[in-house]
Amino acid sequence: MRRLILIPALAFSSAAFAQAYKSDEHSFQVVQVVKGLEQPWSLAFLPDGRMLVTEKAGRLRVVSKGRLEPQPIAGLPQVTVHGQGGLHDVVPHPQFEKNQLVYLAYAARGDDGVGTELARGRLAGNRLENVEVLFRQSPKGRSGNHFGGRIVFDRAGYLYLTLGDRGEMPRAQKPDDHAGSLIRLHDDGRVPQDNPFVGKAPWKPEKFDLGHRNQQGAALHPDTGVLWTHEHGPQGGDEVNIIRAGANYGWPVITYGVNYGIGTKIGEGTAKPGMEQPIHYWVPSIAPSGMAFYTGDRFPRWKGNLFVGALRDQMLVRLQLDGTKVVKEERLLKNVLGRIRDVRAGPDGFIYLLTDERDGILARLEPQ
Repeated sequence: MRRLILIPALAFSSAAFAQAYKSDEHSFQVVQVVKGLEQPWSLAFLPDGRMLVTEKAGRLRVVSKGRLEPQPIAGLPQVTVHGQGGLHDVVPHPQFEKNQLVYLAYAARGDDGVGTELARGRLAGNRLENVEVLFRQSPKGRSGNHFGGRIVFDRAGYLYLTLGDRGEMPRAQKPDDHAGSLIRLHDDGRVPQDNPFVGKAPWKPEKFDLGHRNQQGAALHPDTGVLWTHEHGPQGGDEVNIIRAGANYGWPVITYGVNYGIGTKIGEGTAKPGMEQPIHYWVPSIAPSGMAFYTGDRFPRWKGNLFVGALRDQMLVRLQLDGTKVVKEERLLKNVLGRIRDVRAGPDGFIYLLTDERDGILARLEPQ
């Protein structure tokens, strides 16, 4: 089998887009859609063919007919850039064609520091109108680490927001703290009464689970409709998890990672009764970000596979599944494009990638 042609991440040029790349299942090429994005974080598709791209600094950009519009969308909520925090995910409402609503996850400052918030607004031309904040993480925090920030709607219309532990490990196990949890809401920010901790003081009612370090990938399984997420481990121990209401995913009590630099043990080990095991984990870490199940027809032998971006190892990971079991992992585009921040399966059947660079790109994988 022909090996991938590797190009240094910081020196990629048109040569990266002139190559044919070969995976175990398909040959493909990388097509640059647009460049000139500053640390792009998330990509969303609109029904009219336009794409929305967030930039960490707090800008929401529009890509239309292969062109990056010069002016960002106006009217966004106030975004605080703090360490890893900034403007994160963008997701249209499932009924966007009727209501024009767009949802944003972002870092915002409050009296007790900086934390993740969720807002929505109505997209009217080049502006968000009637913007309202639906959720504010509480408490916030002083650290610049681990904001989470992915949004997913499930098939019943509930909204899920991933949160990190804010760089303070014990917070992920606290019932009265949003940090290190998945948040579940109605589309207008109300708390569903069937959330697992509603009415159980001192639990925060918005919490759907607990025990996460920093979830930066989330997607619904195309067959079951169940939410899958991935999260960063420390030094090793990045995980893919299947989400269940009220479950404890263990961090920092159990983990496959160790302390940075010194390599010492974190918590009690890798397993404990009452705490979930990941369906897949990475040692050493790949620093996963962005995740999508492929359901299109352009790459038929990839159908049902899970694709994960990687920041540290600057690559795209393909996970082949048998039900909920990962039976094969393939690493693609290593050191070709740079830090892959987001991965999306487009409505046109192509796979789209964002690179987390000061001069970031939106790229598309097409069959060769």
